[in-house]
Amino acid sequence: MKSQKTPQIKTVRRSIAIPLQLVEEIHRMAPPEMEGNFNRLVVTALREYSARRQKTFFEKEMALMAIDPGIRCVLDDISSEFIHADYDGLSDD
Repeated sequence: MKSQKTPQIKTVRRSIAIPLQLVEEIHRMAPPEMEGNFNRLVVTALREYSARRQKTFFEKEMALMAIDPGIRCVLDDISSEFIHADYDGLSDD
């Protein structure tokens, strides 16, 4: 039986300068499971930052699509084709 290998996550080491005040604040605010593990705190913070940026980017793109005349035209066409099905199966009660 072959053993299953888990993919290795590549790690990049960086040397960065962080203001002491920020480091102290981070240590004060760290959840107990991350206490004393600064690397894990930084990785978690960067993942959260990345997720927020991706969400913001997606929301911006959706807002731009919502005002795009070409997309609005296609959506209007689709809506008009399905308008007769809007109340299928619903009573007038």
